[in-house]
Amino acid sequence: MASKSGKILVVDDNQGIRRTLEILLPAYFAEVETIPSPATLVSSLERFRPDVVLLDMNFNTSINTGGEGLYWTGELKKMAPEVEVVLFTAYADIQLAVEGMKRGAFDFIVKPWDNEKLVATLTAARDKARKAMGRDARSSSGTTGVIPGMTGNLMFWGSSKPMAAIKRTLEKIAPTDATVLITGENGTGKDVLAREIHAHSLRSGNPMVAVDAGAIPDTLFESELFGHVKGAFTDAHTDHAGKFEQADGGTLFLDEIGNIPLHLQAKLLRAIQNRSIVRVGGSETKPVNIRLICATNMDLEQLVREGRFREDLYYRINTVHLALPPLRERKEDIVPLAERFIRQFAEKYHRPLTGLDDSAKVLLENSRWSGNIRELQNCIEKAVILSESGNLSAGDIRTETQARQGGAAVPSDDEEKRVREAMSRAGGNISAAAKMLGVSRPTFYAKLKKYGL
Repeated sequence: MASKSGKILVVDDNQGIRRTLEILLPAYFAEVETIPSPATLVSSLERFRPDVVLLDMNFNTSINTGGEGLYWTGELKKMAPEVEVVLFTAYADIQLAVEGMKRGAFDFIVKPWDNEKLVATLTAARDKARKAMGRDARSSSGTTGVIPGMTGNLMFWGSSKPMAAIKRTLEKIAPTDATVLITGENGTGKDVLAREIHAHSLRSGNPMVAVDAGAIPDTLFESELFGHVKGAFTDAHTDHAGKFEQADGGTLFLDEIGNIPLHLQAKLLRAIQNRSIVRVGGSETKPVNIRLICATNMDLEQLVREGRFREDLYYRINTVHLALPPLRERKEDIVPLAERFIRQFAEKYHRPLTGLDDSAKVLLENSRWSGNIRELQNCIEKAVILSESGNLSAGDIRTETQARQGGAAVPSDDEEKRVREAMSRAGGNISAAAKMLGVSRPTFYAKLKKYGL
């Protein structure tokens, strides 16, 4: 029997379920409390201070969208990030439960539940929460706005030639204060590359402050970047240091810089050129010592030609240009990346997975990955959550390519080569080869006829 320790709060509107758990759980938890709805969740959290919350996903009998569970998962993780949330869900809600895990839930339990699995999941969540609480009590608080995880190797470089070239350039420029412009499609890892540069710079012991420059409303642009003084505007109740000051001594990462409106680009250029800022409502010029890294998925040269991006700003931020290749141009890195994500998510979600079988490898290599590494990561995370054990197969994986093509994951280019490869790996078994490519048997048979195989 698991050790009897910790506190658990059960939130479920079914009285029978609450009574059953009030009988079952005291054998494993020192204290058990149940409430029928999230209406008193905040006060219960503050008073009871649980290690684990077992949270139902639906409380309104007329609405079964699971939205309440998702909302309260997010609120719980904001209020008490050290508390682990386990979602209680019906079979139809499993996809919602997966979304809940992405929002920070520890795991989910399907109703009707198996007592052994329920207890194992809840006690694992309890042990994790208690360990985290003990660790957090001994550690110092982090710095708001600073990207975590600066130690160790952040990037997955892989074995492709484009990434090898970028790595060689990074090794040269990281120790300098050269301004860097990182370009690439969405999901290629521009922010991760920026962290890697900072981690290998002489400023690595100081903050790296990241800003989604294109998401700042025009009216708040100067205040967010340059700060403001008390009384500068109606809600300015205190002095506020902007992102430039917060990054002083470290690195300022301006993401999505191509989305900054033209009329605000002059203000940004002035601060970059002068390495100084003036807070909104103030008159004092404050010098700032920063290393600047910018990123965008847009063609800035084209924007300059169209008059939508200042040419002088473009040259100011483009001392060194690093262009990240899309994942489809580094196919040799897809499987190793996927295996890395499997290890990561298997540990996070407590799934006994070890890798990919051949069918999954072929499927992943042949997918387009228009969302690049971010799409691959999301795809593997979902597969790990829903899989039970062993290696992931093609049947466990659902790519965006399949969704767009109605299940056909094989792109037209080099299709014959891939069909031949699948047949070879499957030893001539048509069903197995079709599964490797993520297509139906009739579709695969049609391709065999098409290529005379």
